[in-house]
Amino acid sequence: MGREAQSARLSQVLDGLERGRGAVVEIAGEPGSGKTQLACWLAEQAGRRGLPVIWARAPRAGEGPFRVFRDAAGRTGLAEGSDPADPAAWYELIRQRAAGGVLLVDELHRADPSSLELALRLIRSLSSSAPSPSPFVLVLAHRPRQSPPALLEALDLGVRTAGTVRVEAGPLDVAAVAALLDRWRRPAAVGAYGAGAPDAATAPAYALPGGTGASAAVLHTASKGLPGYLRLLVAAGFDAGLWPDRAGGDEDRLLREAAPLLAELGALSGPARAAARAAAVLGGTFRPADAARIAGLGARDGLAACAELVRADLVRPAGHGQRLAFRHPVVGQVAHADCDLPFLLDAHRRALRMAAERGAPAVERARHAEHLVHTDGAAAARVLAEGAAETATRAPAIAARWLRLALDALPARGREVEERAAWELAHCRALIASGHIREARALAHDLLAEGGPRPADPGPAGRADDGGARLTPQLLLRAYAVCADAERLLCRYEEAEAIARTGMALLPRPLPAVLSPEATELIYEYGLVHVLRGTHDRIRPLLREAARARTEAGPSASAALGVLIAFCDVFSGDIARGAPEVTRCAALVDALPDGVAGHTPDVLALLGCAELYLERFPDARRHLQRGLDAATGGAQKHIRAHQLLGLTMIDQWAGRLDGAERRAVEAEELARAVGAPDVVTLATAMRAMTLVWARGRRYAGEAVALAARAVDVVALGRGWWATSAISLLAHAQLLGGDATGCLRTLRDGGGGDGLAQVQPAFRPSLLALMATAALAGGDAVGAERLLADAEADAGRLGLPLQWACVHRAGAQLRSARGEHAGALELFERAAEAFRGGGLPVQHAWTLIAAAPATALVRGPGAALDVLARAESMARACGAALAVEEAERVRARLSADTRPTLGPHPSAGPRVADLWSALSEREREVADLAAAGLRSRQIAERLFLSHRTVDSHLGSAYRKLGVSSRTALARALVLQRSLP
Repeated sequence: MGREAQSARLSQVLDGLERGRGAVVEIAGEPGSGKTQLACWLAEQAGRRGLPVIWARAPRAGEGPFRVFRDAAGRTGLAEGSDPADPAAWYELIRQRAAGGVLLVDELHRADPSSLELALRLIRSLSSSAPSPSPFVLVLAHRPRQSPPALLEALDLGVRTAGTVRVEAGPLDVAAVAALLDRWRRPAAVGAYGAGAPDAATAPAYALPGGTGASAAVLHTASKGLPGYLRLLVAAGFDAGLWPDRAGGDEDRLLREAAPLLAELGALSGPARAAARAAAVLGGTFRPADAARIAGLGARDGLAACAELVRADLVRPAGHGQRLAFRHPVVGQVAHADCDLPFLLDAHRRALRMAAERGAPAVERARHAEHLVHTDGAAAARVLAEGAAETATRAPAIAARWLRLALDALPARGREVEERAAWELAHCRALIASGHIREARALAHDLLAEGGPRPADPGPAGRADDGGARLTPQLLLRAYAVCADAERLLCRYEEAEAIARTGMALLPRPLPAVLSPEATELIYEYGLVHVLRGTHDRIRPLLREAARARTEAGPSASAALGVLIAFCDVFSGDIARGAPEVTRCAALVDALPDGVAGHTPDVLALLGCAELYLERFPDARRHLQRGLDAATGGAQKHIRAHQLLGLTMIDQWAGRLDGAERRAVEAEELARAVGAPDVVTLATAMRAMTLVWARGRRYAGEAVALAARAVDVVALGRGWWATSAISLLAHAQLLGGDATGCLRTLRDGGGGDGLAQVQPAFRPSLLALMATAALAGGDAVGAERLLADAEADAGRLGLPLQWACVHRAGAQLRSARGEHAGALELFERAAEAFRGGGLPVQHAWTLIAAAPATALVRGPGAALDVLARAESMARACGAALAVEEAERVRARLSADTRPTLGPHPSAGPRVADLWSALSEREREVADLAAAGLRSRQIAERLFLSHRTVDSHLGSAYRKLGVSSRTALARALVLQRSLP
């Protein structure tokens, strides 16, 4: 996988051998890069050609000369009477054994001096220009970092003189990693690679766990593209939220897969093995003196042991100050997993004491405390809680694990009860941030249920100790906020609003002049719930009142509250108030360090979306990307999904369709992982919309069906997610040729012709979309009415791109009336706005729509020039739909005819051909629609959802070339009249 170039080069070497030409092949690479796999592949190919294959492998230990080649010598060995230490005798024996075939020498960097000298002699012989009477291919696999200088010099000389073929086993790319992961999910039988082939060449003996939750890109980064490390990470059940502190939770399988690595560790001297274990306990980068202290070695012995680890390439210099680190984090984790329990406990206790003496951060101390929590109890628990607080933003999965361990160690009763409650809430927050939202919801509900006074707890002497309330008033406010947050992220908006409202009842009204952090958090969460329900106007007065107060929660909370207010203003269409507020908030957020901004992860997503509504696309991209970059690993999956959706929309508008599809897929996967169905729906609808543009009308039916299935599961009127997804479905339907379906989708999901349930900031463009659909269906009066509403809303907003959509729809209406000069003026205004806004696909689409008017006003030549420009832009973006439309309009202008579907004598065979292209279900739906039944009536009769009916109907429209039920009925009548 991913070694096509290397495989081709090795095949050429075998071709040369079959023509009587020997060669030296060097396979070089990092540990875990797959050198042995390449050698095995070469052996398999040689075997298929009938060429003999001999394996030699440098042992890790042993005595006597020429140890590497003893197995390759075969049963006969040296001739009787030969000196077993004679290099010439071994040289002749190996040449005779390998003649006409392939000799593969693996792990040559470990060779003993006599074996190395023999290898050098073979290299010089095969690299010479003189023809050999018994040619063979000598394959040498080694690690350049550990190979002796003489070998490196000989191989480099061979490469320079073309006597040696160098094959680099470098890192795999992401596509190759994805292919490997797919292959490991379905392991195939592996054939023999030749006599003596090492076991390391076989495929993993396990299926890839489906629950790793890691994409190929994440695993590619973690493994550095090296397949050996990739296998170890997969074996451990890789968890991106825990990496690089640990690979995953399955240490047993990690150790089983790590047999070659364990052999490397086992070949070390006793002091070096102790130093490796100590380094694994320290984790990350470490100082040799610290490893010596943990291992119980003296300073001199400790330095010598670390030097041996460097020579073995198990550890490497890292950074400044003579610090070291394992060559890959998973190597250290294997070494740690291989330690016995008594050593681990003692070593981590020493490391914790050493870190405390130096005043190390709580995160460093917590890494050791987690191994001592069952022996040192409450003291370790408090260190874990401190460490969790420090790492909650960067690595919430680690914070959640530490808090769980701390809670297990802390008594549930007594003086620690308030401390425990605070830890439980922090645990819920960490679970939410790491994507375990259902678990967090259950725990938060349990905590609220226990929020009243605790039952009396008899003390040691039998005295009752009620200890006060389970939650203090401030912790109770936080509990309501956490519980509402979990419900909101699971798209349970009614429950989230009810819980947050109950918590809000605990706050005094009017709000105090100074808000506690807990009160600020609850108000912010209450506002977010209303944002996603689409009930912004209800919350705006409360948010403004909170903004006038001073909060003790710090600058990030103040900025978050300001962003939420600005978002509500913009979303509600109050651009005059919202635009300057967004500018002010952007300056505040830009001044926050990433770590501070990360404490309120929604803020960058909200700010980016507000800027998106204001058509400030560069600013929106910058803030959304910053939020995406901050949420590394497994952190904030739900927020990552939101940020990806915003970036998907921007990429789609900017003509980066490949990027838009990729981001939509990732957002969909993340939303499924955290259990957010409404987010899944919007991500799927965005992906479908991108596919319509990217793959053209041939794929439009499938893309619309994909969006229709997604929207089908959403209850109409559920808020922002639903209306956004519905508007995308409607747009896709119109692009696919289903004007009637577009109108119905928007009316049903947007609250009627006025689109009362649609976000005001996008309402003009959606009303313009409805006007275009009405016009396509022959309803010019309805189109005019919708366009008037769109113009009124666009005038209130004053946003250039919303006006551009309205102008384009107005131009189409004027064209239909024959007002071609006025239409062309509006088309050009719209096209210029799209160009200035950086929307090349919409710019091209508008130019294509303007071409007929251009031909009538300025002549066919000018129209063809416009089409050429549009097609060039569309091709650059990969917008196949626009390219197809440009070609269709060009053909129509060239023929100077308008295609129609009517009772023309020549139309009969064409209609019959088109009708036969319909599927049986499409004909059934079309018959009922032509008979006057509405979609819901058809759905009831055929036991389908009305969205599925619309999808079939839209497909029938496209295939028949019609855009309304009236035209469909005419086509049906014509088809039935044909012989």
